Amino acid sequence: MSKQLTLEQCMAFLNWQWDSNRRPVRSQIPLTKTAVTISRETGAGGHAIAVRLAECLQALSPKGSPPWTVFDRNLIEQVLEDHHLPARLAEHLPEDTSSQLDDILDDLFGLRPDSWTVVQETAETILRLAMLGHVILIGRAAAVVTARLPHVLHVRLVAPFEVRVERVQADRKLSRKEAEEVVRREDRGRARYWKRYYGADIADPLLYHLVLNTGRLSCEAAVAVIVQALRAGPASGGA
Repeated sequence: MSKQLTLEQCMAFLNWQWDSNRRPVRSQIPLTKTAVTISRETGAGGHAIAVRLAECLQALSPKGSPPWTVFDRNLIEQVLEDHHLPARLAEHLPEDTSSQLDDILDDLFGLRPDSWTVVQETAETILRLAMLGHVILIGRAAAVVTARLPHVLHVRLVAPFEVRVERVQADRKLSRKEAEEVVRREDRGRARYWKRYYGADIADPLLYHLVLNTGRLSCEAAVAVIVQALRAGPASGGA
């Protein structure tokens, strides 16, 4: 369930979408170009829930429908390809670890394209994928980027700090202290990314259609709630 999707799988999705010889297929989900954004606290289970959600939505779609595809860390590979950037830049494009000082130094000394340009290019890729539909976009402030698209459902995943630390400790084979630091550092980095580039508060519940506590809900229960929300359709006008 936690397997990382490859760039080849992502490209298979894009190739299907861009094949002009295929006729559009009616989906059992109300909006045929529906997309989902997932914002998550570290350790809240974002990737596992997204992968399971994609499997469920695919099972609900008629045969021949485009594949539901998760874009998480592999979104970086898509950004690099879309904007003809060298692969080595992938290490400089995290949303959850670099500090503001790192950004400033890189911008000043030309160690990579300036951070604002990279964020803009990332937003362009997110918008393109969301407009194609049948995608689940994790992170990168996708809820803000796609806020004006009425067919996109926005989900925020949270959980108690202790629960998240235990998950990170088990998943990444870390000590308790190391896991606590990872959770704090990644949460700070994501919040800073939203604040610096979009002037938004990642924890603002009004930016989302759903805020789910995965300390209370299992992966399957969270997926069931999201699927039900997709069946009902996002509220008019988006988040």
